[in-house]
Amino acid sequence: MNTQEVATRLVELCRKGENMQAINELYDQNIVSKEMPGSPNEYASGIDAVLKKSQDWYASVEEFHSGEISDPVVAENHFSCAMKMDCTFKEQGRMQIEEVCVYQVNNGKITEEQFFYSMPPQ
Repeated sequence: MNTQEVATRLVELCRKGENMQAINELYDQNIVSKEMPGSPNEYASGIDAVLKKSQDWYASVEEFHSGEISDPVVAENHFSCAMKMDCTFKEQGRMQIEEVCVYQVNNGKITEEQFFYSMPPQ
């Protein structure tokens, strides 16, 4: 798959709520995932670590109210999407989250992801 095809498939799966399927299908074994500095799981490397990070995040959600993802913007082997989520977390209550997600694709797989968002007040 080229970058556009990977991006389109990721958005398709996320819109269906199949985010874990997206990881299993589209991510490279040596994926690197970066969150905002100071956030939990700020850096994860390797498919097992990224899967665990995602599973931990879903386990922290008490209720998922809504979510949306923009169409991807593709430039060579990178693409970005904007995501919005409205979730109630077990420890933090209800939050609206907006983030920009940037992905790098090599050899038909996502090899790096990085998320940009405002950190909630501590």
